[in-house]
Amino acid sequence: MVELRKRPAPPPAPAPKAKKAATTKTKGKKDVAEKEEKPPASNPADDPTGGIPEGAGGVSNTAEITTADEAKETAAKVEAEAVKGVSKKAAKGDKAEPPKTGDSIELESFGGEVETNDGDKVTLAMLVGDSKAGVVLFTYPKASTPGCTTQVCLFRDSYEPLTGTGLSIYGLSTDTPKSNTTFKTKQELPYPLLCDPKATLIQAIGFKKAPKGTTRGVFVVDKSGKVLAIEAGGPKATVDIVKAVVKEMGGDPESEGIEKAAERAEAEEE
Repeated sequence: MVELRKRPAPPPAPAPKAKKAATTKTKGKKDVAEKEEKPPASNPADDPTGGIPEGAGGVSNTAEITTADEAKETAAKVEAEAVKGVSKKAAKGDKAEPPKTGDSIELESFGGEVETNDGDKVTLAMLVGDSKAGVVLFTYPKASTPGCTTQVCLFRDSYEPLTGTGLSIYGLSTDTPKSNTTFKTKQELPYPLLCDPKATLIQAIGFKKAPKGTTRGVFVVDKSGKVLAIEAGGPKATVDIVKAVVKEMGGDPESEGIEKAAERAEAEEE
């Protein structure tokens, strides 16, 4: 008999090397990490930063303030700059709150530059400097109109008593030097008329109307820059305000000229 031999079983397949598997896994993680770190492609027109995250290759905008102390210091600087800006506006009269009676103003830069009806460039500081005790500015809307004529004549007829304590009187409007010169000559005014076409001084004392125009009123300031009076009112009321200031200064503001001017104005209206 032929003896049948059993075929030997095939040897088992070798197990995969652990090192190779680990290397493959690590490599996979490395590829993912590199993919995440690589900036995404971008269109410069849509993304000016080129897809680079804030702070990459430099210091981010928010990294400048790193501590609470630095944050406080930065806030203090911002507040100081804001206060400084408001102070400058107040000095120039640019969109700032007008002064009130009893306030003190910085004369040197208050209200900017204006022009007399004779064409001389002046500032409030110059006018106050040339005065003995201070300046009266009365504002009027338009030269040679009825109400404004009454007002300038009231100040004309009371000129001597109102200036008896050293105050200098000026009319103030947005009219041209030519218009104000005609007005002054016709009404025989003993005081100059100031021309403020940009209304910088008128705005500084709070008598500029929006969007344009002038409120009738009066502003009185002494040599030190203290505001003695600032108030809107009609032709006679503006004179009465100055009379009260003169009286407080020890002068005699009474004058028959005021009553005569008022009577003449009423007659002209009839």
